[in-house]
Amino acid sequence: MLAPKAFLALLSIFAFALAGAASAQMPPQQPASKSFKVGSLDVVALHDAQFVRPNDNKIFGVGHTPEEVADLLKAAGAPTDTVTLSVDALLVKEPKKLILIDTGVGGALQQSLSQAGYKPEDVTDILITHSHPDHMGGLVKDGKLAFPKATIRMSAAEWAFAKKNDQLASIVKVIDGHVKTFKPGAKVASGITSVGLKGHTPGHVGYQIVSGKEKLFDIGDTVHSSIISLAKPEWPVGFDSDASGGEKNRIETLKKLAQTNELIFAPHFPFPGVGHIQADGDHFKWEPTLSSGQ
Repeated sequence: MLAPKAFLALLSIFAFALAGAASAQMPPQQPASKSFKVGSLDVVALHDAQFVRPNDNKIFGVGHTPEEVADLLKAAGAPTDTVTLSVDALLVKEPKKLILIDTGVGGALQQSLSQAGYKPEDVTDILITHSHPDHMGGLVKDGKLAFPKATIRMSAAEWAFAKKNDQLASIVKVIDGHVKTFKPGAKVASGITSVGLKGHTPGHVGYQIVSGKEKLFDIGDTVHSSIISLAKPEWPVGFDSDASGGEKNRIETLKKLAQTNELIFAPHFPFPGVGHIQADGDHFKWEPTLSSGQ
């Protein structure tokens, strides 16, 4: 389970999602979609929500001061009193399947899906990176399955974790019977393989998408802020259930991605969250490859 302090921080951000994704209390969010290709696959980044949190070192810069965090934000030209996170999902169109990776909190995701030319009932498979409400909250709408024809897949450890979380009980009740589990490393679709990414939650995974010679790696919540997570990957993150495991995974994954220059999707980076990790001295920097415009 999440450490109490980290879980309280999570609740403070996503309380409305935990109370019922896409409920009437959901603040309005701006839909957006961005289409691109990975080999022969059509892929779409979908925007769900945008969160702005105070720079209070409860989530980012745990064990450090807001002033230290502000220095990083200032150097990147960002506001120094807040930290902004996007919440995005990824849509992959295979010949016989329409696969959605994560569902956000249930903000603007369905409008973004419509903007991309699809309906909720078109989605055949949903792959969940982990069970935090900003990734699986959008599975349920008005007490029913938001994607009524989709099989929901997540790692066995993550599904067990979700079922023990009382805050997710209403979501678990609706999706139970529609979930199929796997072990990290399993192939979950013809061109998609799950990848274990330890530290964030007990069963957190990413998804490696391959088509021909091209790849795209959805790294889930390995990183959160495109500024802080890359400038100081060794700093603890309040969202991680295992702080040391999260730090180790974050640093190892970023080093590998900087070496391979592999294309990634980071669901909390500025929309559309597609680009490359590059080494920058003793830390890293973000190089987006897609703009947010149409």
